[in-house]
Amino acid sequence: MSYRNLTPTLKSVSRACSQQSAKRSYSILTNRTSRAAPSILKAGLNQVQSRGIRTLDFAGTKEVVYERADWPASKLQEYFKDDTLAMIGYGSQGHGQGLNARDNGLNVIVGVREGGKSWKMAMEDGWVPGKTLFPIKEALQKGTIIMNLLSDAAQSQTWDEIKPYLTKGKTLYFSHGFSVVYKDDTGVVPPKDIDVILCAPKGSGVTVRTLFKEGRGINGSIAVFQDVTGKAKEKAIALGVGVGTGYLYETTFEKEVYSDLYGERGVLMGGIQGMFLAQYKVLRENGHSPSEAFNETVEEATQSLFPLIGAHGMDYMYAACSTTARRGALDWAPKFEAANKPVFEELYRSVRNGDETRRSLDFNGRKTYNEDLAKELAEIDAQEIWRAGHTVRKLRPDSKTKA
Repeated sequence: MSYRNLTPTLKSVSRACSQQSAKRSYSILTNRTSRAAPSILKAGLNQVQSRGIRTLDFAGTKEVVYERADWPASKLQEYFKDDTLAMIGYGSQGHGQGLNARDNGLNVIVGVREGGKSWKMAMEDGWVPGKTLFPIKEALQKGTIIMNLLSDAAQSQTWDEIKPYLTKGKTLYFSHGFSVVYKDDTGVVPPKDIDVILCAPKGSGVTVRTLFKEGRGINGSIAVFQDVTGKAKEKAIALGVGVGTGYLYETTFEKEVYSDLYGERGVLMGGIQGMFLAQYKVLRENGHSPSEAFNETVEEATQSLFPLIGAHGMDYMYAACSTTARRGALDWAPKFEAANKPVFEELYRSVRNGDETRRSLDFNGRKTYNEDLAKELAEIDAQEIWRAGHTVRKLRPDSKTKA
């Protein structure tokens, strides 16, 4: 099937791709094979199927996906009409999930240290002291569903204060399996007579909020650690939709935390910084200017190519690029895989054996945490690659500040 027979959306994406890069010469996908085109059409059809609970084929493995169409706001409000969702902590996830649940009409209160930074932030977002904003202990008393969204280190440090309020009939909610899975290091062992569930939106709290406001919703995972009532899974799904996810897949506390820690240290954050920096340094060592090195390493990746992968997949991105770029990428990808796989294997072992947990608890539990973190982030910002990036970003047509 030729490109002209594909959807207009596909054409517009390819044209946009060509416009975004002045250097790359993108094809119009006329060389796409007839084998590849049906997969694109199939993906499009999947997007317009009726939403609900569905079993989908993920690369040959059948998985159940729960979608928000089964939980409109009216149904959520009825389901949780006798509950008070006590949001403990108002960081990134607390902010995003709390506002989304409130907008869905659920009875949400926030519990943070009175007078602290989070208290002030919550007030700015419309949480009212004495009505929807309380000191932590008071919020714990009022809540029937305790949503522990404190940082991992803070969950460990405050567990002895929180545990007495987890009485029979209540539900304990997490957005990360860290504290429960690594209980030997955190000391977090939930009471046996309550439901313990998890909903982990796959993105920052800012993204959770933004996509909800756009009417889309981020994807997320759910898990059940303890099901005392027989309704823990249903409750997790409903809460997942309530806090702003668009669809949910099922996992376990252990798998969630392993994949999460592994991914963040790998290609999502640590790995990509390492790859960017290595490529940039080699370009600079061979006489390329900072602007050229940054554009060929970061700008073209984030502004032109990565969005295509997110929207349509790796094969689409390859097909959208020049024949020269495509050939080189196909040849070098296996070499990068072979070079990186041992590092990823080492990383997964470090996650599974708890080394990453202990490192995180030690660093994030320091009294000087904020100062130490600020120093490390400042060192990254001071790297030449990111100093060049400051100027490059100002050159974008939509930039509000000019170079």
